[in-house]
Amino acid sequence: MAEIPTPDDYPGVRSSGLYRSRDDRIILGVCGGIAKHYNMDPTLVRVLMFLFTLTVIGILGYIIIGLVIPEEPY
Repeated sequence: MAEIPTPDDYPGVRSSGLYRSRDDRIILGVCGGIAKHYNMDPTLVRVLMFLFTLTVIGILGYIIIGLVIPEEPY
């Protein structure tokens, strides 16, 4: 059975996946990473995330997203 190639199988090629930002971060880098991935303004993503986190579900969602999304590699 054939194996599915992973990004590690291609050295020098970076995966275009979603990562938490190392450069553009305030708390966990979630908003900076989302903004970078979708080519958006980080301020707009932060305002939308702030509105989302006004609820308890939003706060838990942000924490879960921060734990699930890997940090951007160097």
